[in-house]
Amino acid sequence: MANTQAGDITGQTLIGWGLKPGPHFSEAIRTANSMRADGAEDSAIIATVQALAPTVTSMRASPLLYRVFLDPETPEEMANYDAVLRHMNDLMKVPTIQAGAVMPDACPSGSAPGTIPVGGAVACADAIHPGFHSADICCSVAITVLSGEHDPKAVLDAVHAVTHFGPGGRRDPVAMPGPVALALGANPLLADLSGKAAGDFASQGDGNHFAYVGRLGSSGAVAIVTHHGSRGFGAQLYKKGMALAQRHTAKVAPEVPRHNAWIKADSTEGEVYWNALQVVRLWTRESHYAIHDLAVARLGARINRRFWNEHNFVFQRADGLFYHGKGATPSWAGFSPDDAGLTLIPLNMAEPILITEHCDRWETLGFAPHGAGRNLSRTAYLKANTPAWPEGIDARFYCGRPDLSELPGAYKNAAAVRAQIAKYDLAEVVDTVEPYGSIMAGDWEADAPWRKKRAPVAEPQADSVTD
Repeated sequence: MANTQAGDITGQTLIGWGLKPGPHFSEAIRTANSMRADGAEDSAIIATVQALAPTVTSMRASPLLYRVFLDPETPEEMANYDAVLRHMNDLMKVPTIQAGAVMPDACPSGSAPGTIPVGGAVACADAIHPGFHSADICCSVAITVLSGEHDPKAVLDAVHAVTHFGPGGRRDPVAMPGPVALALGANPLLADLSGKAAGDFASQGDGNHFAYVGRLGSSGAVAIVTHHGSRGFGAQLYKKGMALAQRHTAKVAPEVPRHNAWIKADSTEGEVYWNALQVVRLWTRESHYAIHDLAVARLGARINRRFWNEHNFVFQRADGLFYHGKGATPSWAGFSPDDAGLTLIPLNMAEPILITEHCDRWETLGFAPHGAGRNLSRTAYLKANTPAWPEGIDARFYCGRPDLSELPGAYKNAAAVRAQIAKYDLAEVVDTVEPYGSIMAGDWEADAPWRKKRAPVAEPQADSVTD
């Protein structure tokens, strides 16, 4: 075909050539005009711009099969089980997902159909789904075991004095390690978040995050365990990741719900986001250890050993797939560069924290539960129950007001979850941290300014005198 038309190529030109309009049209118009300016024939231009049109991927008509490692017993547990499976059935229609599994701690994490549940794990091809790790990127648990004998109360007092819970960052900033700061500045998605990362460093947030002190079941040694993620810093990266994912998925799979959007891993955006996740991971690990180090220094103690693991993250395994765990603990050798062969599974503030070795079962995608999970939402639990304070536990709430939805009764039966871990060979329990006490944020929102009613303005008295 000869070049039969002079002048600029417009969207109408492309439509006249039989191309369907879409988000790729602006790039197609630029490419077509550049080729025409270089003297290309229309046949060559048409072939090139046709190749720019994205291949549209549809949702699966039926969900991909997945495995469930959750045994409901009570009516409440069955209702939770049914809700989890409804979400999983919709989720497993997403075309990037190649396999899925449900852990014993599973519970819904959102109302939109197909929202990955807590305790859900999926393996995806060439795709990173920000919605699958959610805003609390790299939520994780870290332990420091102290050398020598220590009074657990003194240790908990020291942690209480040096940590920070609740909204915002610390009043007494703790310097980030140099390598963390350098890595932040080098990533295009993180460079403008350096201030947020610095302010949030060595702080613990709210919700189910905690600082816990107890003794190892094996030796009696006192240990500090903290649970938190990447705070507002990570949440800001998540927002950027969701924007990238939704822009990409709108082009290639417009049927896919926005909360299940993905970034193509083998792309410039995918590589930058993957790198950003690794920086957030490094930040979070160092944030845990900074809190531990402050407490250790305050005590004048020495460290025997320490390790940590994330349980809200995405991992790439040797098969090339991206394994997303939403509140799921990795249980395979080499899941991270600093894998110590051990992971931590907390249950509730009054129960031992499990120290486990990996089992690496392919049926579970290599995951174990991240904790006990819930059968009811926080609100539903408080409406239906009168929470009981745990006996024999030094339970503290940082803001001073207890968060009753974090008391042990709000969680699934710890013994049942532990029994399912053993039954399904999800992880091997090799030790425990027996509880002394725990610190959580508490119900800081109860006294937040937006919850306080404005004081009524007094009516002026008839005999009042004003100047």
